[in-house]
Amino acid sequence: MKSMPIGLVAGTILLAAGGADARSDTRAMTCAGTQALIQSRHAAVLTTGPNTYDRFVRQYGNECDWPEVPMPVAVPTRDGPCRVYRCEEPVFSFPN
Repeated sequence: MKSMPIGLVAGTILLAAGGADARSDTRAMTCAGTQALIQSRHAAVLTTGPNTYDRFVRQYGNECDWPEVPMPVAVPTRDGPCRVYRCEEPVFSFPN
């Protein structure tokens, strides 16, 4: 039995693993496409800039851990700013 060079095996493993973890980039998508992707997956980690990414969720669902709730945020898309939702703790402002 002939053995394969270790470098070839390691390179093949790295290539296979690298392709599976690619994040969608909101800047290359339309707003409707970004929103549809989040809706279809219920939650998605998306790239939003050269060095930024975040996890976005559906507006109605149970993707956030308590006490967080879906809060609206804008992300850059190919056709302009797009409203999506991210899990955040609500901030309550009580009058004095």
